Amino acid sequence: MQDSLFPEETQLAAPRPAPAPAATPVAAPEAPRRRGSKVLPCPPDESLVALARELPPRLRLGGSSWSYPGWRGLVWEGDHNESKLSREGLTAYAQHPLFRSVCIDRSFYRALTAQQYARYAAQVPDDFRFVVKAPASVTDATVRSENGRAVQENPVFLNAEIAIREFVEPALDGLGTKLGVLVFQLSPLPLPLLANLDEVFARLRALLQALPSLAAAPDAVVAVEARDPEFLTPAFAALLRDCGAAFCLGLQAKMPPIDGQLPMLRAMWPGPLVCRWNLNPVNGAYGYESAEKRYAPFDKIVDPDPHTRDTLARVIAATTAAGHNAFVTISNHAEGCAPLTAASLAQAVVSRRG
Repeated sequence: MQDSLFPEETQLAAPRPAPAPAATPVAAPEAPRRRGSKVLPCPPDESLVALARELPPRLRLGGSSWSYPGWRGLVWEGDHNESKLSREGLTAYAQHPLFRSVCIDRSFYRALTAQQYARYAAQVPDDFRFVVKAPASVTDATVRSENGRAVQENPVFLNAEIAIREFVEPALDGLGTKLGVLVFQLSPLPLPLLANLDEVFARLRALLQALPSLAAAPDAVVAVEARDPEFLTPAFAALLRDCGAAFCLGLQAKMPPIDGQLPMLRAMWPGPLVCRWNLNPVNGAYGYESAEKRYAPFDKIVDPDPHTRDTLARVIAATTAAGHNAFVTISNHAEGCAPLTAASLAQAVVSRRG
């Protein structure tokens, strides 16, 4: 299966040279400060427009949310606060040459309505696709306090009825054909459940088999992202394959690096790629807050991760060449600045297209 997933693997020692970047990524250039003005996209960067034309049409790159003031000069013009960008920045974001997707993270913390999803859909082009996270109320085995500490067992963990009513149906109704991926991110399990994965797998199978048809959204994929390495087994791959779901390649420090997760993709080949490149391992397994401080205001690459980038580019190239969609969303915490990481990843993908 390794050769099927990476048909060019025998040539990896001498890949086609990547085009030299125009310049080393640097901080966004200064732009006029225009408080209170409309959020406008940056003028088209012709090098990014040309790069986007070379990307496989089945690849959809995007960020993890869009409300970052530090992207001034990279995604939008002017100086806008986070609140304004959250409300009004999506249209400008969707005009970035490389961004044809975005991950809606806020749905993880509170279920969204069909009307809220519809408002997002109205702000982007027809070819745009959303990656949406299921609420933690059904994907976390524990109920947590405001500081994230587990306080009790979650009685509706992986409850299909609630997942459909509060997540799948609103997202499908509101986003329509712009729905790309429904992600069930399973939070780290408490030790008793982690020691009894058969029970978790049985609940997950029942949920996935109960989901309604997504035929109204032809590109839509259901994907499951684990936060425990113990999930990376043939049994988990077989469960997802049997239920028509994808494995979400979750690149963050609680899971093995990309090489340690490739066997799951090979076991499920062929099929779509869903990847969320979230947290650089240099920050540690619980390094979200330290990454926030280290990378803010998210306007430059701080911790380059060329191995992850090049390996992911190889997987994207193989997946799209085989006729399958690839959804890849990137957090600022991956390297420091999602738009610049997307540009570097796009260059790496283009260099592998023969």
